Amino acid sequence: MIKTQSNSLKLLFMGMLLAVMATVAMTGWAQPPHGEGRGALPMGGPGMFLMRSPEHIDRAVDRMLDGVDATDTQRKQVKAIAQAAAKDARDQMASGRELHAKMRALLVAPTIDDAAIEGVRQQIARQHDAVGQRMTQAIVDAAKVLTPKQREQLATRFEKHRGHMRGREQGALPSTIPMT
Repeated sequence: MIKTQSNSLKLLFMGMLLAVMATVAMTGWAQPPHGEGRGALPMGGPGMFLMRSPEHIDRAVDRMLDGVDATDTQRKQVKAIAQAAAKDARDQMASGRELHAKMRALLVAPTIDDAAIEGVRQQIARQHDAVGQRMTQAIVDAAKVLTPKQREQLATRFEKHRGHMRGREQGALPSTIPMT
């Protein structure tokens, strides 16, 4: 009876450990739903936009600026902003992978060090915030390159795209689920 109970506790502990590790790992892999923000300057998030090749980023910027009468100079400036932000985000995300590896090592260590785990969690949170700050700065820098009319046109297009995505998500729900 004691051996069975001991094995059950080990299995329970391993299951809990795997769940915690999966949760930590998922924070590093989080991406917006498929298609969200496609072609938009950092709107799709680093996982969707900034981890692509420089050529892909340039094409995405061109698609974003199509239809707003962007000049060649504006296109070049926004591409340079997006490329610099992509490089910075990739560098920051690489350090994030190191933090996740550190967290994994702490979680599988023979002795759990609560303070060390909390310290790494705080580092991960700061790293995520740094990526978000960099992306916000890139958006601000790109907005400064565009005219108020161009920014309004882009905002209208992004809002329309968001509405389209929301409609698709709502349409995917089975009709038998009450929406009240």
